[in-house]
Amino acid sequence: MKAVIYDEFRSVPEVRTVSDPEAPEGSVVLEVLACGICRSDWHGWMGDDPDISLPHVPGHEIAGRIAELGKGIEGWKVGDLVTVPFVCGCGQCRQCESGNQQVCDKQFQPGFTHWGAFAEFVEIRYAEENLVALPEGLDPVTAASLGCRFMTAFRAIVHQGMTKPGDWVSVFGCGGVGLSAILIGKAIGARVVAVDIAGDKLELAEQLGADACVNSARESVVKALKDLTDGGPEVSIDAIGHPEVAKNSILGLRKRGKHIQVGLLGSEHSDTEIPLNHFVANEIELLGSHGMQAHKYGEMFELIAGRKLDPKKLVGRKVRLGEAPVVLTEMDRFEGRGIAVIDEFR
Repeated sequence: MKAVIYDEFRSVPEVRTVSDPEAPEGSVVLEVLACGICRSDWHGWMGDDPDISLPHVPGHEIAGRIAELGKGIEGWKVGDLVTVPFVCGCGQCRQCESGNQQVCDKQFQPGFTHWGAFAEFVEIRYAEENLVALPEGLDPVTAASLGCRFMTAFRAIVHQGMTKPGDWVSVFGCGGVGLSAILIGKAIGARVVAVDIAGDKLELAEQLGADACVNSARESVVKALKDLTDGGPEVSIDAIGHPEVAKNSILGLRKRGKHIQVGLLGSEHSDTEIPLNHFVANEIELLGSHGMQAHKYGEMFELIAGRKLDPKKLVGRKVRLGEAPVVLTEMDRFEGRGIAVIDEFR
């Protein structure tokens, strides 16, 4: 099969012919129909993920067709259209038994712990626990766009933030995660403030329903948030992954607000300081959001089917497999609008 592969971190990835994957017991092989190109893939390519072994094939936002079933797989057949969370739980550890497969102790992550889906085919382990059938009418490109950024934002807003209709939510960063959070916040009746340094991205955020926008390159973010929301939002999301952004997100909250960290910080920021005294005095909650469990997809699909959510709006461009290396290595420029998805693999 053809796949995008790199031999060293930060070296230019190449499209090569590599061995097709197999489906051992408990696994399936998917023919990849679409795969998103995510900033998490960029972090992996930069060497920020200790789970990656070289050489490596990235890609974790997957929509595909079952091409091969391993022994023991029941309830699925060759030809089924599916997606999977980017964190696949083993189904047997304490975390999985409690329903928290997104933090599985033995997790399988295509594109990180194993080769991913910047390829014509990909192996998915723990398949029984993690395969999610695509609803009728949900095309593969849109399904792939849900695979990391969208469903992580969904869990952050709905499950971690427990956001209620009428709540204010501040979203720092109008890339794939941030724009997803804006759509989701509006779908559940929240009021949303978008924060970014790029005017064109704030324009897109406004088009997607943001109630207010703050250009952090031009004004004091904390003051603007306090003024716009009468004391600060109930929930705030760092969808970028930067110390200054996280600090502004925390300081902008109202008392007893929730800061949710979604954006990954690079290795140079791994020891970021946070204002602990502010947490204590204002009873601020600090939460992470790392994907979403397969058994939680139904709630998200219902909102899409009911036309309250339209993730198609987030797909910025579709690219060929041969274009993926350039898109991946240039993600630190933050130049693209929306989500880039590979939809042509041959």
